[in-house]
Amino acid sequence: MSSRVHACEDTVGVAAPAGVVYGMLADAARWPVFLPPVVHVERLDFDGVQERLRMWELADEAGADNADADADGGGVGGVLGGRVGSWHTRRVLHPDARAVVFEQEDAAWPGSVTSGVWSVRSAGETECVLALRQERGLPVAAADGAGARREAEADVRRRLAQVRRAAERWEQLDELLLSFEDRVRIEGPAELVYDFLYRIEDWPERVPHVEWASVREDVPGIQVASLDTCAAPGGRTVSTRAVRLCFPHAGRIVYKETLTPELIAAHSGEWSLLPDASGVTVVAAHQVMLRQEAVTPVLGAGTGLLEARDHVRAWLSRASTEALGLAKWHAESTVRRLR
Repeated sequence: MSSRVHACEDTVGVAAPAGVVYGMLADAARWPVFLPPVVHVERLDFDGVQERLRMWELADEAGADNADADADGGGVGGVLGGRVGSWHTRRVLHPDARAVVFEQEDAAWPGSVTSGVWSVRSAGETECVLALRQERGLPVAAADGAGARREAEADVRRRLAQVRRAAERWEQLDELLLSFEDRVRIEGPAELVYDFLYRIEDWPERVPHVEWASVREDVPGIQVASLDTCAAPGGRTVSTRAVRLCFPHAGRIVYKETLTPELIAAHSGEWSLLPDASGVTVVAAHQVMLRQEAVTPVLGAGTGLLEARDHVRAWLSRASTEALGLAKWHAESTVRRLR
């Protein structure tokens, strides 16, 4: 099949050290909390220099634009109607040159490939220039000339802007980012536990803090879930939306919130089941980036990021442990009834 290659390149100045920006590019596993459209990144192989990744991303172009607009002020609510795309990417990391070379298969057009390179050039102790060159090969039938070029150029600009926005928070990242997990041991079959976690549309009848839920699963294993919960302190109702990737054979559900509460700029997580001879341990893992400008309006004058971290961790942990406790009751009581 003949193809046409669209190549484009652009740069952007970033108010962050070159090493910080390169480190963010190299650490693809954390992109879900840094880059709004990225839902999940799974590392399949890595030898210290070369790696193979599978990536899931909100691929709707209009939605991605909304994601950019909302990145600093309200979650990624605009992307919820977008399509979740998935592809495999091969990357070669060049830390000395601060460059990342990549090649990804285009799932929408089998046989076509997008390749390119990210590069970072220092422009001072706390300034750098970030460049992205991208070549997209499309079948001639899909490459409509000017339209395809405009789309490719917009994609490069959008990705540069997303990395710049995340990197320029570098001085506060240690305080803004938090990762934690909760665990519960269940004396019951993993299948029952997974079923409870998967059927999130039933949670309003099963989980006290969930008031309402709506789930769409146009593609098997990819859920788009909207929830109203009252788990926030003071009993306030909070609306959230998430994309959930369900892997039943692996006992995992990975999610990325696309509409977050005021205090949270980004939230991704995973429910994972670790079965053994007599039951299963369920782990609820969270990765969170706080929204610094919301701390005072939400928590009051004089409140800092340390208090905000404790507040958000306690809030999310309380919600996940309640769900885990009810999954435990569901699985163990079902087993007792069957006996």
